[in-house]
Amino acid sequence: MDNSSCSCGLHPLGGTDMSEDRPRRSDLLKTPIQMVELTRGMTIKELADQFSNTSFQARNLAQCVEIYRKMTDTDSSHTVFMGLAGSVIAAGLRKVVTQLIEMGMVDVVVTTGAVVYQDYYQSMGYKHYRGAVESDDVLLHEYMIDRIYDTYVDEEKFRETDISIGNLLESLGGGRYSTREFLRILGERCADDGDSILGAACREDIPIYCPAISDSSIGIGLATSYRRQRDAGVGMDEIFVLDTIRDNYEMAQIMNGSPSTGAFYLGGGVPKNYINDAVVMADMIFGGQDGHEYAIQVTMDRAEWGGLSGSTLGEAKSWGKIDAEATH
Repeated sequence: MDNSSCSCGLHPLGGTDMSEDRPRRSDLLKTPIQMVELTRGMTIKELADQFSNTSFQARNLAQCVEIYRKMTDTDSSHTVFMGLAGSVIAAGLRKVVTQLIEMGMVDVVVTTGAVVYQDYYQSMGYKHYRGAVESDDVLLHEYMIDRIYDTYVDEEKFRETDISIGNLLESLGGGRYSTREFLRILGERCADDGDSILGAACREDIPIYCPAISDSSIGIGLATSYRRQRDAGVGMDEIFVLDTIRDNYEMAQIMNGSPSTGAFYLGGGVPKNYINDAVVMADMIFGGQDGHEYAIQVTMDRAEWGGLSGSTLGEAKSWGKIDAEATH
């Protein structure tokens, strides 16, 4: 049916034809798009400012810059949580994350096991290599080369890293550790690596949490270490154990002790959900917890599939994870 024959009176811009809130034509054609002008010596800030008067994702990027500026304002008391998902290290962004930590632009990091594992792998002197999307993956497997889209990694060196992590934990003896404590131990081994995320977090005393750490090469290293110790007759109370529930409580404590919070999600997945769930955990444990006051999400996923990675920050308001008056 043609819209003109619809009897409900709905206007394509919202509201009804009779509504007093209906915008006038002149209201809609009020703010012209400005053309970007590149100049010699232009700063990134100046470019981002120009993006705010453009369209599409450039305008959204400018909004992100402004929100992040407010989150990290030195006069503010915001605790900034950063969620890292995806192949950040393979993408060449390792130093960027390290610099954010060093510059005091992040207070808490929540990440996947892959990110911290590959950071540790690089600190051991191993590399990621340029590859090709159209590769012979069967041949790569024969050569023990793993492919991450257009990037190669050395599976032999991965396995050496797995064993190294397992040996390190065995040297610590038994005990229960949060992932924050465990990753700080790894960070101490990376402290002299100026490019290391773990090393920078250790030097700057920034906590890193990895709630799904078992789902990574670190988990593989821990599993092989566990089997080796059990075969040697080591008792359960003498085996290193990761206690992720302690992570939950620590995250709730950080939320409860923060006057206000902001969240920066690079990708989605577990880190995004965990940072959001910290609000609910703090509210359940301590009561009266407000959602994050500021939030930025950088993702390629889409909301209509119903997955967490693409879910909107507006949707998170229904859960109380993002504050009702939040800027995002």
